Amino acid sequence: MADIEKLVEQLSELTVLEAAELSKALEEKWGVSAAAAVAVAGPAAGGGETAAAEEQTEFDVILTGDGGKKIQVIKEVRAITQMGLTDAKALVEGAPKAIKEGVNKAEAEEIKTKIEAAGGTVELK
Repeated sequence: MADIEKLVEQLSELTVLEAAELSKALEEKWGVSAAAAVAVAGPAAGGGETAAAEEQTEFDVILTGDGGKKIQVIKEVRAITQMGLTDAKALVEGAPKAIKEGVNKAEAEEIKTKIEAAGGTVELK
């Protein structure tokens, strides 16, 4: 029983990245799905308050600059936000400004990739 308590203590000290790596390792080793491994590791972590505090679920995508390619960045901002030309131009010229707020990580990363491909710089908060 002491070994299990020690394991639980060690699991509760894992960072989110380490927990994800553990999940992948368990999936490869035992052929269990990542969802099942996380479900097993989640309750064993003892409340998961530290993991929840470390894992951010909503992000603000902040345009920090146009990288000298203002027209391309304006076009991309318009495509992402469905803004009119005047509003998108004002957003880009007024950087740093939020392009989108409260989006999930996947969408935030996608927006960041698109803006950076157009030449702009983005920060996720």
